[in-house]
Amino acid sequence: MTSPKKFGIPWPEFNDGLSYHDVVRPSDTGLTLIEFYSNKYKSSAPLQGWLQRIKNDQISVDEGVVTDPNTLLRVGSKLVYHRLPWKEPDAPHSIEVLYEDDDIIALNKPSGLQVLPGGLFQQRTVLTQLQWETNNRSSSEEHQNPQPVPVHRLGRGTSGILLCAKTKLARANLASYFADGTSRLGGKRDTNQELGKIAKIYRALVSGIIDNDTVTINQPIGIVKYPGVAKGLYVASQSGKPALSVVDILERNVKENSTLVQVKIQSGRPHQIRIHLSFIGHPLLGDPLYTVGGQPKCLDFDLVDESFAKDGGYTRPAKPVPGDCGYSLHAHKLFLSHPITNELIEINAPLPFILQTHEETPIVQQTTALDC
Repeated sequence: MTSPKKFGIPWPEFNDGLSYHDVVRPSDTGLTLIEFYSNKYKSSAPLQGWLQRIKNDQISVDEGVVTDPNTLLRVGSKLVYHRLPWKEPDAPHSIEVLYEDDDIIALNKPSGLQVLPGGLFQQRTVLTQLQWETNNRSSSEEHQNPQPVPVHRLGRGTSGILLCAKTKLARANLASYFADGTSRLGGKRDTNQELGKIAKIYRALVSGIIDNDTVTINQPIGIVKYPGVAKGLYVASQSGKPALSVVDILERNVKENSTLVQVKIQSGRPHQIRIHLSFIGHPLLGDPLYTVGGQPKCLDFDLVDESFAKDGGYTRPAKPVPGDCGYSLHAHKLFLSHPITNELIEINAPLPFILQTHEETPIVQQTTALDC
């Protein structure tokens, strides 16, 4: 049996920092440098943080460093904020390839690895490793390899199948698959019909004992203001967008007060499974954020910590945020009509031990677990 293909380069201690570019528009006429940044980028840093960045030579205007926060800006001027390199939190770097052809690649994303840049993770992401792998391949081959791009997201704490497109056409067609799934929900069609050209099946371990063998959840998901999440937090909300999850019970563990479940979703709102299972009273075991009702455990949305870190930005939120790990959720299976050939493809990501049923667990592992 051949070992699965893996790729990944260990992360450097510090990332490369970032540069953010802006152009002063007519609507910005009369603003000073500090007014521009403290008003436009409130979510990045408080006022005192932006003052520190300006005085620390981190902002240039028309290619010249400016340290006076009261400098008046001129229409058309080019601004650059240079974010200093920082040490990102620990994250896995090795990624397994589950399927690959000329158009798509499916990865087995490890828990703890973010898919796209955001927040504290600007380098330690799946996208960065894909870029590095593509560059490595291209340097050893005569032709330029296409750059794979994820076509959907998985939460940082979620493991399993991540689908990526290698060509523009594949990316466009896969995007239409996901959009079609969402439109089916919006149209309130029969939930028992075929799930279109793509279907995803997850495994999860939830708290409590679910009585029914099958549960269909169609609770809408919306956004609320939440500290530490610039664009808002996704929660169960009657005014939100439609979402559908079908939950099948695999095993009940009365002794541990937990239930192992399989969840089918058609397209997927952000954090949909975590929200839906908590909505019905069974949050994922170990989920630091969502509680019964599909809401966050901390409800004081208006509380904002104005303290700032060494680089002037906000300190790490004291309250849980969506990227925090601790739960067990795995994208286990994906059924896909190939975006170019229309061939039906089934992709499987091996299950973590904690998400295996008793029958699926190898005897050796069962013995080891009993001996612990």
